[in-house]
Amino acid sequence: MADASAPPDSLRGPAYPAEVRPTGPRPAVAWRPVVAAVLVLGVLLTATSTQYGYHRDELYFRMLEPAWGYVDQPPLTPWLARTFAELFGDTLLVMRIPATLAHLAAIVVIALVARELGGRAGAQALAAWGYGTAAIPVAFGHTLLTSSLDLVMWPAVLLCVIRAVQRDPRWWLAAGLVTGVALYNKLLVVALLGGILLGLIVGWPWRMLHGSAPPVRWPLATLWPWAGAVVALLVGLPNLVFQATNGWPQLAMGAALGENNAADVRSEMWLFQLLTLGVPLTLVWLVGLVWLWRRRPLLRFLVVAYPVLLAFTWVAGSQTYYATGLLSVLFAAGCVPIVDWAGTAWRRAVVVTVALNAAICLVISLPLVPVAVLGSTPVADINSSAQDAVGWPAYVGQVADVYAALPAEDRDRTVVLTQNYGEAGAVDRYGPDLGLPAVYSGHNELWEYGPPPASSTVALVLTEAPGAWDRRFEECAVRGRLDNGVGVDNEEQGVSILECRSPTGGWDALWPDLRHLD
Repeated sequence: MADASAPPDSLRGPAYPAEVRPTGPRPAVAWRPVVAAVLVLGVLLTATSTQYGYHRDELYFRMLEPAWGYVDQPPLTPWLARTFAELFGDTLLVMRIPATLAHLAAIVVIALVARELGGRAGAQALAAWGYGTAAIPVAFGHTLLTSSLDLVMWPAVLLCVIRAVQRDPRWWLAAGLVTGVALYNKLLVVALLGGILLGLIVGWPWRMLHGSAPPVRWPLATLWPWAGAVVALLVGLPNLVFQATNGWPQLAMGAALGENNAADVRSEMWLFQLLTLGVPLTLVWLVGLVWLWRRRPLLRFLVVAYPVLLAFTWVAGSQTYYATGLLSVLFAAGCVPIVDWAGTAWRRAVVVTVALNAAICLVISLPLVPVAVLGSTPVADINSSAQDAVGWPAYVGQVADVYAALPAEDRDRTVVLTQNYGEAGAVDRYGPDLGLPAVYSGHNELWEYGPPPASSTVALVLTEAPGAWDRRFEECAVRGRLDNGVGVDNEEQGVSILECRSPTGGWDALWPDLRHLD
């Protein structure tokens, strides 16, 4: 009797020959080492989650009102930040739970990728522990960023695609489902799909497989990947409708980021490939690239997709980390031959290498260095997220001191105006306890929330360019400068606090000039 759960022959295509498609049972999941990695990293991330302070992006997420989208991002990460705060309390510990969970889930996914590629317990353990303690995954797992959710979403898409190509094309539907959810975090997952598509066209082993009996059907010649694309479109449709009806603000945001960041991104992205998982583990993912091309012909699309994502990173010039999700899968692939080839002595060397890499990465990516000496170490220069998590309560306290020095009759008509969303978020978080008034900013989505009321004729302005405000107000004077007190040279250190009066032409005339995307 035919298996009713199997896909129709017209969609399934001919069976793949054993020499290119695994037909036997997959190795058992190595739950012990994988769960051990999850538990250890979960404890470590939770124990360090309240050190230093909020990241500027986390402070921003707190401020965003629930919506289907924003000018600078889709809604998922801000929604998680607000939902967790409402359910469990508005604390730093709670803020970082989604990031921790994303990292722990990614450890499992990376181990499952190694298993899918034939990796037994040793390969899965290497994938879980090596990835789980690597530099960028740990940094993104510590702090709630939009890239934190990509830690698990992009590898999950790739795991589904690998299963679809190697074993069962119905997994394209699962890949579409995960992609649709990922669209609510970043539209950049489309770049990953583009890399996969080009890889299946350029990297597909046409000659060898056409000469096999029976021939292997090209995945794109079946309905399954296109059905998966429909699933992704349907799941992500509300987010796409928001973008379309609001003039595709993500394109404007991407262009703004490229204009501001391109020079740095294009010079740093190559080094970033070495630092993503840590220099000692670079050899593993390079082995994964070569091994996939030579020994897993059906998965050559992964090898082609990597330079495609690097090219996208170069052209977009927005951020350096766009290839991280794929790089993690290449690392999982490299774990399989590394463990298979290594004898007992070499396996010990692999363990020592992973331990050494973990020690270096954890010091760099987690707040293990005391904040009092952070500014005198290279950690602050290497890990910008550490810089962005220092000094917020002190900065808001200094703004509060300037506010308290205002004449009593001026305080009721005063607002705080910041140059970026991090400063605005910090005032919103810590300002109410210090008696500060409402805060406004022209940065990204906060500009959409509108200008201060016309009755607010006094503004405490945070700015790196005090002279630019003389034409915007009838009078401005410097009343202080921000200082975190620990010597960390972050974006706010040394920023001026201005006391400005009477916006020229009123707030409605001034507000359009204050908008900026970056």
